[in-house]
Amino acid sequence: MQTDVLIVGGAAVGSATAYFLASQPSFKGSILVVEQDLTYARSATALSAASIRHQFSTPENIRLSQFGSSFLKSVGEHLSVDGEAPAIGFQERGYLFLATAQGLGILQSNHLTQCAENVDVSLLTPAQLQSRFPWLNVDDLSAGSLGNTGEGWLDAYALMQGFRRKALSLGVQYCQARVEALSRQGRLVTSARLSTGELVTCGTVINAAGTGATALAQSAGIELPVQARKRSIFYFTSSARLPTCPMVIDPTGAYFRPEGEGYLCGIAPSPEQDTACHDFEVQHSLFEEVLWPILAARVPGFEALRLQRSWAGHYDMNLLDHNAIVGAHPDVDNFLFANGFSGHGLQQSPAIGRALSELVTFGEFRTLQLGALGWARVIEGRPLREINVV
Repeated sequence: MQTDVLIVGGAAVGSATAYFLASQPSFKGSILVVEQDLTYARSATALSAASIRHQFSTPENIRLSQFGSSFLKSVGEHLSVDGEAPAIGFQERGYLFLATAQGLGILQSNHLTQCAENVDVSLLTPAQLQSRFPWLNVDDLSAGSLGNTGEGWLDAYALMQGFRRKALSLGVQYCQARVEALSRQGRLVTSARLSTGELVTCGTVINAAGTGATALAQSAGIELPVQARKRSIFYFTSSARLPTCPMVIDPTGAYFRPEGEGYLCGIAPSPEQDTACHDFEVQHSLFEEVLWPILAARVPGFEALRLQRSWAGHYDMNLLDHNAIVGAHPDVDNFLFANGFSGHGLQQSPAIGRALSELVTFGEFRTLQLGALGWARVIEGRPLREINVV
């Protein structure tokens, strides 16, 4: 089999790239997406908390998500097939980052960065927080940062399938298989060997393999500082009523947001428990010993809640700085990377897909300049740190 562009990984980032490339008038080649499981049952996209925000500490992340929000709001214009648009259910309810006195300086610094990038965000005093969200305990808080527009949550699976369906309608081919290894000759990747035994020759390879990205890179002789990190998500119900509740980020790092008749919540494990991991076992102790007390302290109405279900997925965590690695490695001309999103892949997938399509077609970024997210900082050990990792 031969293809001009081989995309390894067909979830949100891979399928967004396929869509943007196939819809690029200046691109005339063939596109093959290889995805190991077309049910996507255990993909990071399907198992995520499915949200989008502009409140980052890094300008590049802000710009990526700003384009993402714009895309979501007009998704029917982009992804409709035969007059049918994907029902992504975008709930533009905002993020609310809370800070104690200890974290106030970081919140204020981030606010300045966000305002410089035209983020629609407000810094609220404890009194303003109490007035707007009377169900919230503000006794230990010094401020809160609320996204007014562009932030919220959505149906991640519907968006991913929307990208895939549109890409298929534009002539993109999908194949269910695993890429076992890449073959490289000098500065070029020449082919990929699939788990089906088939050999695919290619002009350009895009690594959108999520937690499988590191092994794929290694097969081409490249060390990618990305590891899988497990994240458990819990869904609970409560008799508490929280009008206009946004996605709330507690100073502890715990988060919760409305979902249907209940709420989703989660928190990262402690550093000593947050090791490389590929299983899908839920970390139940996180809810019982850590999350529940935090939730009950922040929202008194959550003292009497009932856990209904839970699941676990994975972040493709960039160990250097929690930011994505985007673009070509300097040692290989035709191998592009989109990896290490550290939990931000879904919300950044529209902008990353567009950026990769520009690299393939024009050899450069045309809309968002993402050079700061390239390989140079990785090779030089020069982290571009993202502070707001949730």
